[in-house]
Amino acid sequence: MIALARFQMTGYMRSLRLLHPLIVVALIVALVLLQGPSGSEAGKLAVGTLGDVAAFMFPVWAWAARALLDTQPDEQRALSSTAVRRASVPAWAGLLAAYCVNLCLGVLALAVPLLQAFAAESPGRAILTGVALCPLVAVAGTLLGAWTSRAVLPDPGVSLLALLGGAVALLLLGMGRLSPLSVPMIGWIRSAHDGPGRFVSDFPAIALHLALWSLVVGAGYVLHHRTRH
Repeated sequence: MIALARFQMTGYMRSLRLLHPLIVVALIVALVLLQGPSGSEAGKLAVGTLGDVAAFMFPVWAWAARALLDTQPDEQRALSSTAVRRASVPAWAGLLAAYCVNLCLGVLALAVPLLQAFAAESPGRAILTGVALCPLVAVAGTLLGAWTSRAVLPDPGVSLLALLGGAVALLLLGMGRLSPLSVPMIGWIRSAHDGPGRFVSDFPAIALHLALWSLVVGAGYVLHHRTRH
């Protein structure tokens, strides 16, 4: 599985598709995140920015995961499926490759906000909470991208609409009574902007919500992949 994941990551980088999310991350950092917080509440604002980064990156992570999974041609995907012993290995390898790429993108996006948080003397526990939030959200973003990849939705136009519609739908669901079915984006943004103490205290519930959502959605993706192969 690791060898197959490396193979997919190498193909993704050689295709130069990695440049697309890199440019988007660079624009987010330059246009939104470079203006650091100031004033008497700089520490609180810096913690809020950490929550914003996870929200900004969620659709980027989904987009990058979809692009990576779509890089491999159908014939090559079929050969990979026949070369492994278990039908679920290609699905796990693709998810692992996409998640590793998304973690690297997350590090780039977090670099400036982390420096700003340290400079503003934000509480250390709140900074660690912001850092821990991003890998969890990256899992959810990766899974959304996987569900909109060519292996699930062969038509490129439908796939792109599903990616955009899925991200918007999850945001809207999080505002209403069906929020348990969605990624808790509104919850972590509000918590991060309510202050470092609130962010830290709310994080276990947010992390549990993300973990359960990712577990259900990920299991469904792997099961779908196995039934098709």
